Parts: sequence; structure tokens; C-alpha cells
Amino acid sequence: MHTRSSYFSLLLAALLSAGCASQVTAPVRDGAGGISTGTATPAPASGYHTVRQGDTLLGVARQYGVTLPDLVAWNNVTDPNQIHVGQTIRVSPPGAAPGTIAVPGSAGAVATPVPPIGTEAGSVPLVREPIGGRAPVAEPIVPEQPAPVVGEPAPAAAGSGQWQWPAGGALIAGYNEASNKGLDIGGSVGDAVYAASAGKVVYAGSGLRGYGKLIVIKHNQEYNSVYAHNDKLLVKEDDQVVQGQKIAELGSSEADRPKLHFEIRKQGKAVDPMGYLPAR
Repeated sequence: MHTRSSYFSLLLAALLSAGCASQVTAPVRDGAGGISTGTATPAPASGYHTVRQGDTLLGVARQYGVTLPDLVAWNNVTDPNQIHVGQTIRVSPPGAAPGTIAVPGSAGAVATPVPPIGTEAGSVPLVREPIGGRAPVAEPIVPEQPAPVVGEPAPAAAGSGQWQWPAGGALIAGYNEASNKGLDIGGSVGDAVYAASAGKVVYAGSGLRGYGKLIVIKHNQEYNSVYAHNDKLLVKEDDQVVQGQKIAELGSSEADRPKLHFEIRKQGKAVDPMGYLPAR
């Protein structure tokens, strides 16, 4: 259990960079830095990346198409926020052949050879076979389309209607980049707290100081939502939830009054939830 708690503390430190700033004793940097173009860069022949100015561990993970937990494990990192310029970071699995990249999967990352130089990405080999005794005819092989990933909806854009208010109480504090990374919604102990959008529960517990009883839901590769200071948690880690599902009861854990602290984070960085929630 201690090992599992340490793992989630590292993962949450990268996910929740500030939030409840006045209460968190050790704020960490937002994990949204680095390169994020949507296309992974093949790992260098050495299998290592040299840290440059402005790099973050999460940014390096996105650049090479690997996950943050992979980099933490491959490099024995104890604090994902403490990397420095000039540091060498392994970006492919130990024992992988040079020039390979890690492809995340349900059974962990596996090494996949990078196409030879000069080969176009996505090119399809041709197979020649005789037809009716005539000269060989080239026929393209049509690659099988991957099945859609369950529980990974498209990113929710501002005003898209893919988010709903997580509680029915009055807004008592708005988003402020310097001091409040989300919204504070008032209410009474026991009031319902709802999932603002469908997704998977990646954390449910009270291991992050300053947030009380906390739930974190992953909606897709870009967005997570945070629900803090609950009195009672009604879901557990790895649960799939639907939009509007009751996930907790409002409380005052590690707070000065009963309230829900709610955050929306895009690629690890807090954004103003008012740009996503419907008007009310």
C-alpha cells in the first residue's frame, strides 16, 4: 500500500501543480510544458534525451510518445518536478534496441522498431502475385483500422456542452490563476457532487495535502477534473463514470467551510472552468 500511495503521490504532483494555493505546503510546477504537437518524436539512437531549458518530465514524455509513469520508472525519479538542464533522461525501455520508441499499451510499454530512414510514415507495402498467368499485378494491403478506445471521448472545448456543473450550490469563489486554480461551490455537508463529464476515476483518497477527500477523473488525453474537500467518496479508482453520476457528498475536509473545490485541467495545467461550464 505504501508503494501504491507513493506512486499516486508522484502522479498527482505532476497532475495538480498548484490548486488551493493557500493550503498546499509544497506547490509544484505545472506539467504542461515541453513539446506537444500531437506526433511523437522517434527516440534518439542512444535512447536518451538531454534536458534543455524549459523542459519538463511530462513534456519529454509527450515528445517521445511515452507515459510519465514510464519515465519515472526507467529513470528512478523520486520527484518528477526536479529535473535540470543538461540531465540525461532515458526515453526508451531499458534493454530496448537503439532507435526504438515505446508504445503505451494495457500490458505496459513495449519497444517498436522505428521505420528505416527514407521510409514514409504510413506508407503501405505492395504485394505482387500472378493473376491468371499474366504479369504480376501490384495490390495494396489495406491496414486494419484500430478499434475506438472506450472511455476516451474527444476533448471538450469551451462552450461545447460536454461539461456540466458538479454541484448545485452557489459560487463562492472564482478562478484566479495566482491564488485559486478552480471554483469553490458552497453547500451543506452531504449535498451531491456529480461527475462534470464522463471518464475514469484515476484517484480517490485523501493522500494529497490541502485537498481533503479528493477525486480526480481522467476524461481523455487532454482533460482531467478535480473534486476536493468531500465528506464521503462514492467511487473508487479505476471506476468508469458517466456525466451527471453522483460521485461524492460535499463536505469540509481540509477546508474552512462546507464547499466543493472544482478544477478542470488541460494537459496538467489548470484552466478557468467558467469557459467550459454552461451558463446558469
